[in-house]
Amino acid sequence: MRRYGGPVLLCLVGAAALRITLFGDLYLRYVQAALRPYLIASGIALILLGVTTAVLRTRTHPDPEDDENAPEEPEEPEEPEEPEEPEEEAHGHHHGPAGPRIAWLLTLPALALLLFPPPALGSYSAGREAAQRAAQGVGTFPALPAGNPVELTLAAFSSRAIYDSGRSLTGRTVRMTGFVTHGGDDGTWYLTRLMVTCCAADATTSKVEIRGEDAPPTDTWVTVTGTWHPKGKLGSDAAWPPVLDAGSLKTVRQPSDPYETR
Repeated sequence: MRRYGGPVLLCLVGAAALRITLFGDLYLRYVQAALRPYLIASGIALILLGVTTAVLRTRTHPDPEDDENAPEEPEEPEEPEEPEEPEEEAHGHHHGPAGPRIAWLLTLPALALLLFPPPALGSYSAGREAAQRAAQGVGTFPALPAGNPVELTLAAFSSRAIYDSGRSLTGRTVRMTGFVTHGGDDGTWYLTRLMVTCCAADATTSKVEIRGEDAPPTDTWVTVTGTWHPKGKLGSDAAWPPVLDAGSLKTVRQPSDPYETR
């Protein structure tokens, strides 16, 4: 069995990659949609490599039982030699015939991804993220689309609320979707979304304080419609996080792509 440990591990990792890309949108919890073809290609390549390696090892190292009836050759006496310490043990680790034993630890994340895909990042990650705002300075923004309410991402709303000298949000009704995070014991809560550039590993937080509606449970996904509540001087720390006076709130399902992209 140890002979096929490496090939089995390759097939497990490849199957996990295909599990989250070919049979649903689970991969969107970890990477952007544009990376799906590369994940599929990687999964297929890993499975092919695992199968090919297993076949080659079978041909190169046949089962010892096949040679049970083979005639034994007489052994020539050998002079005793001083035992030598194996090189790999001298360095403090041991390699079996199929490679380092520690490589088997990779089966745990592969099996977890295959059988129990972890959820998208949520309030825990958002709570640990420091306030990060675009270093763009105060200036004018393009006009918003006509009609109310206007659909905005949290990042777009935040940028306009904090930096737009033209005050394009004034008098407009906006609609945004995100998950709920709490700000403390005073009842403050936020509509929150994580933004990614490439994958979940580089996620940063965008959040908007919601007023006028009671806070739903943490990590609940909601769509909030309301109007901008100006605060602080443009471009200053006092203007962050921006505030929305909510007119309505609706609980929704988590979208298939839970992240905003830059």
